[in-house]
Amino acid sequence: MRLPMRQRTERRQHERKQLMTAEPEVLGELRRLRARLPQLTGALAASVDGLVLAQETPAIEPEGVAALTAAALGVAQRLTDATGQGDFRELLVRGADGYVATYAAGGQAVLTLLAEPRINVGRLHLEARRSSARIGELVDRALTRRES
Repeated sequence: MRLPMRQRTERRQHERKQLMTAEPEVLGELRRLRARLPQLTGALAASVDGLVLAQETPAIEPEGVAALTAAALGVAQRLTDATGQGDFRELLVRGADGYVATYAAGGQAVLTLLAEPRINVGRLHLEARRSSARIGELVDRALTRRES
């Protein structure tokens, strides 16, 4: 049975508050990741529905990128489901001026990275997978800590 609209809205607001408690630790992880990968031009952690959790994106508008990430995530999840590839893990887009990479970060968040075209993509994946796992742990812990 679905909750009434007001209860769903209140629940969503409560979850957003819970997610935001992880912001300082998530921001620290983004900064460490950018230090390990100097070719990153931006890093953003967001909830799967497009809420910015933490960001290091000097040249872009983070809310817009988070919203686009949520949309891309939805398409990527449908694509992996439709093709029998299992749960979404990551998405890499290569543009003329660099890369946009998105990684699952637990069940409630995603990590989106912007990188220069000269980045070593293998190293990008290695470091981003580690950071996304850490961010997923931080977000999951924030959600369970507040529910207790």
